[in-house]
Amino acid sequence: MVENTLTVGSISEGFVLDHIQAGKSMDIYKYLKLDKLDCCVAIIKNAKSKKLGKKDIIKIECPIDFMDLDILGFIDHNITVNIIKDQKIVDKQALRLPKKITNVIKCKNPRCITSIEQGLDHVFVLTDPEKEIYRCKYCEEKYHGR
Repeated sequence: MVENTLTVGSISEGFVLDHIQAGKSMDIYKYLKLDKLDCCVAIIKNAKSKKLGKKDIIKIECPIDFMDLDILGFIDHNITVNIIKDQKIVDKQALRLPKKITNVIKCKNPRCITSIEQGLDHVFVLTDPEKEIYRCKYCEEKYHGR
């Protein structure tokens, strides 16, 4: 029997996004614009997880200061952010649902001011943390995408 394991080397400085819901790593790659960075990025999909069954992991070898933790919290607030220095985890950051997100999702309401005013920021506000419901700041259109 062949064991399905993959070894990805450690990183000296950067961060590891762990406990990503299986299949969500490419969304995170896109939202964080990791393709625009000039650093090493490793994406591990469908890794075994005791907690989740399967999970995705992203290892990024560059400073964390560019990263928008609000976007990560919006995509999946269960992700663990491990900060790495000298190949060791020096800090773990838990995420939360952001109270407000800007220019991450677009309002689908054709009558919303954001449809008419092209330069206006798309701002969504967390209106129900229990149900994870976001609404457009301008027209109150509910975000349907999760």
